[in-house]
This record gives sequence, structure tokens and C-alpha cells, in this order.
Amino acid sequence: MIKITGLYINFMFNILSRKNKDTIKIAIVFSIFLLSGFFAILSYRIKKNEIKIVVNPLQRESHTDITVPKEEPIPEPEAFVELTIPYLRDRKYESKIGELTYLDESDEYYSYLTSYDSDGLKINGLLTIPKEAGSQSGWPGIVFVHGYIPPDSYKTTENYSSYVDYLAKNGFVVFKIDLRGHGESEGEPGGAYYSSDYVVDILNAYSALQSSDFVDKDNIGLWGHSMGGNVVFRSFVAKQDIKAVSIWAGAVYTYEDFQEYSISDGSYRPPSEESESRKKRNELFETYGTFNSENDFWKKVVPTNFLEGIGGVVQLNHSVDDPVVSVRYARNLSSILMSTNIKYEVNEYPSGGHNITGDTFNQAMQDTVDFFKEHLVN
Repeated sequence: MIKITGLYINFMFNILSRKNKDTIKIAIVFSIFLLSGFFAILSYRIKKNEIKIVVNPLQRESHTDITVPKEEPIPEPEAFVELTIPYLRDRKYESKIGELTYLDESDEYYSYLTSYDSDGLKINGLLTIPKEAGSQSGWPGIVFVHGYIPPDSYKTTENYSSYVDYLAKNGFVVFKIDLRGHGESEGEPGGAYYSSDYVVDILNAYSALQSSDFVDKDNIGLWGHSMGGNVVFRSFVAKQDIKAVSIWAGAVYTYEDFQEYSISDGSYRPPSEESESRKKRNELFETYGTFNSENDFWKKVVPTNFLEGIGGVVQLNHSVDDPVVSVRYARNLSSILMSTNIKYEVNEYPSGGHNITGDTFNQAMQDTVDFFKEHLVN
């Protein structure tokens, strides 16, 4: 190959030195023909592996050592994950009691209007503080959660006043909260069973009591009625260190019970079609369908699927003649708790209706006081 190249250079030098146009043209045509043949032979020999192209090892190493990381796709968050017990367990709840505005007093306690923050919303409430001296660690506290009342009819100082009075005069700090959208509390009422808004309000209220200097932060319980029973029980399961919960005429613990027993509440007013809560509920059902115990998403919503590791105690109070929420809700939950390590008690009353009033009221309230004294008072 080297000899041929030398001859070709010598030939071209002689041709060009003559400076004859015809000769130069012949030389150019000859050069093109020769180069074409050269590259054809070279290509053929490379294909036959007779000639190997060697890359500088240093260059090869520098290229092969560089790896471009693949971008992992960011998973989409699960729709409506905020309804699930795992989510409610993982998130934080931090709040404080706001300014106390004196309202009234009895021989046993003072009453104040106050508020606390729940995820940026101002939630109002009625707070009672005993007059007699508490222990060095403070008084035992109860977060009191109302049942369903049409939100625009709810009155902080009127609804459940006799229930609060009975607990307050027995030495408890009672914090009766106005769930979001009720009374003067900010936000929209999201409903209980297909929203976690009220659970968040309850656990932020619990945190607010814990942060106060007049409540024993290790001895705070929950009380809930009717709809409040659902969100109180879900709160109890979400925050596993709550010591005691008392539920009056509660409903919807397994969600299958809701399908089986339903609720007959003539006072219920569904949210308007234009309300945000109604739109979210419709979207929930469009995404996952109505409740199905075999659906992976719905399994994570049901509190009775997450009872392992809970250390608190449960009290279920229910009237047999309740026309709104069947006593079968309490009996069904009782049968589930029986197979766990959770301590519980069930009190059935022959009369009293949905609110457990009349002759049964005092008995049910005393049962509740005794329950909280046993488990919240050291």
C-alpha cells in the first residue's frame, strides 16, 4: 500500500509539472478512479475483519465510565389518600388553644369561648375549666365531638349543654369543638363518613389540649355522639395512644355496617350540588365506586382493619329504642373488639332514643363519668 502511494505521488508530480490542461484533466479523472478503488478495497477489508479500527484505550475508558442516570418517574399520589388510616397515622397534628373569652361560670367550673387552628382554619369551641385545684400535671381533659346537626343551625353555647355540664362538674376540662363549617368555625362542613376533615379537627383539638398548661397531656379522652362516633373512633385508631373514648349512639365503623343497617335521620340535609364537599364525594365514588370491602383503597379507609397495637379503651353507649342509628352498630363493633386485645365495655339502655335522654340520661352520663375517671384520673 505504501509503494502504491509513493508511485501515485511521483506520477502526479510529473503530470502537474507539465502544466498541460488535457494532461491535468486526465490526472484528475485518474485520481478519482484510484481513490474510489482505494476506499472500496478498504471498506471490503474492514467488513472481513482484515483491518481493525483501534480506539485509544484511554478515550474508550473515559466514554464507557460515564453513566447517565435514568430519571425515575415520580409516582402519582393516590387519589383521596387523606381518607385512609395509614395517612392519618403518618401526618402531624399541631395546634394550641387560642385566647380564652369568659362566658359563664357555675359552682364547679368556668366556661370560656375559644378557638384553635386546624390546618389553617379557625375552629371555635366551648371550653370548661374546673374551679377546684387539679393535680400538678393538670386536669384530665375530654375533646367533646357533636353529632350531626344542620351546620347553619348549630349553636356553640346551646347544643349539648347538659352533656357538657355533667362532665364539667365532675372535674374534667371539656373542650366541645364546633367542627369546621359549624357555627362560626371556618371552612366547609365536609361530612363524616367519606371525608377526613372532622378527624383532622379532632386530633388538632387533642393536640391543642396537650399543649395547654392546665390539662394533663397524658390523660385526654374523646367523647362523640352519632356521626361524632364515627370520627371519634377513626381518630382513636389513627392516634394509637389515646387512652379512652366514649361513644354515644355511634354509627359506621366497618362501612359494611352502613350498607346493612343504614341511618334514618330526618334532620339530615345533604350538601348542595355546588358545594365542594359534594363535588369531592362524587369524585370519590367516580374514582373507586361505592364502598366495597374487597377494594384495596376502601380497605385502608375502614378503621376496624387497623386495630392491632391500640392501647386505649372504648365505651359504647346505645339505646335499644334508637330510631335513627340502630343498636346493631354497637353490637357489631363489640363483636369485632371481642377478637382483639382492646378493652371495651358496652352499655345498652332500654329507652332514651337517639340522644339517650329522659330517664336514661343521668344513668348514661354517670356511666360515662365513671368510665373516664377510671381511665383518665390517676
